[in-house]
Amino acid sequence: MLFSFVGSLFYSVSPTVLHVSAILSAPSPTYLLGTDRLGRDLLARLIEGGQVSLLIGILSAFLSTFIGLIVGATAGYFKGKTDKTFVLIVDLFLTFPTFFLLLALVSYVNASVWVLVLIISITGWMTTARLVRSESYSINAQPYIKILRIANVSKAKIILKYYVPLLAPIFFVSFTFGVGGAILSESALSFLGLGIVAPQMSWGSIMSDGKEVIQIAWWVSFFPGLLIFLITFSLINISNFLQQLTNQKEIRS
Repeated sequence: MLFSFVGSLFYSVSPTVLHVSAILSAPSPTYLLGTDRLGRDLLARLIEGGQVSLLIGILSAFLSTFIGLIVGATAGYFKGKTDKTFVLIVDLFLTFPTFFLLLALVSYVNASVWVLVLIISITGWMTTARLVRSESYSINAQPYIKILRIANVSKAKIILKYYVPLLAPIFFVSFTFGVGGAILSESALSFLGLGIVAPQMSWGSIMSDGKEVIQIAWWVSFFPGLLIFLITFSLINISNFLQQLTNQKEIRS
């Protein structure tokens, strides 16, 4: 994230300027990570593209996790017809493989940052919702929840004041894991030519540009792929760490 959002302060080369005399130049002191097939500086493009990839990843993960939290908590709290409707909708979404559902939705609209955020969010909330619903059932069984209901405390207050804090660990773990998944989804779409389009750029679109010259210019695809791997690997480790903290708190309580 520092590389993407702060890197341009230390490396001020334009990511769109064409260097005709340096097309597909290998990494060197002049071009630290080389250039692409139009002679554009790859390091500058990775800095610029990282902002788009991370923006899509963070926003779509937040929206999908938030939707999952609200829908799952509502289904777990109200049960009955609400819960049956929830199960029906989730099963309907899970009938189609997520990536193919993404492909189907993107093929009917012109992709942009906000469109991809919306589409990835719509197709990524189900896992969080199922986890939250399962946890909500155990919260429902707590004696103080039954007392609050007998005392005619408003349903909104019970959910916001007592459910949400207990469900927060699931939210943060799912959000952290979801960022990596969203970045991978955007990269896969861009690699197939259905994601970010010029003049915008992302790690996925940069990697896609290099697939046609990978035999003679390995660096064009290698470095964006490496960054996607590093950010995803790091987020998975952060997610595992948060999950361990949550488990330790549950054991202590």
